[in-house]
Amino acid sequence: GGLIRGGAERKAAEDSIRQLGVKTAGPEATITSLSGGNQQKCIIARWLRTNPAVLLLDDPTRGIDVGAKAELYRVIDELCQQGLGILVTSSEMPELITLCDRILVLCEGRLTGELSRDEFSEQRIMELATTGIG
Repeated sequence: GGLIRGGAERKAAEDSIRQLGVKTAGPEATITSLSGGNQQKCIIARWLRTNPAVLLLDDPTRGIDVGAKAELYRVIDELCQQGLGILVTSSEMPELITLCDRILVLCEGRLTGELSRDEFSEQRIMELATTGIG
């Protein structure tokens, strides 16, 4: 089984499972028994228990399947709608274009551009990402 002690911890786990749509046999299941996407949701749930103002997600969908990505995108969008600030780093441009309201582009550790949603295009992001290389 898992390491849920009962009482308040069990209720918090059940609430997180419900809120984030974690597919599991229940709060006693170990995280290692879950799919990659559901493991990611559990990690996000753990962070949310600290009541953060901002989450930093570094390549949040690396290594998970397409269906799990879509589900994680739904969770991230829902958290944004609730007012949580979320910073996402990703090397997958379609992911950034899907998730972000604004994209900051770096080249060799230097900020080379800031794009609002109406300025997003893979071509423009690549132009900014390669500015100064050479």
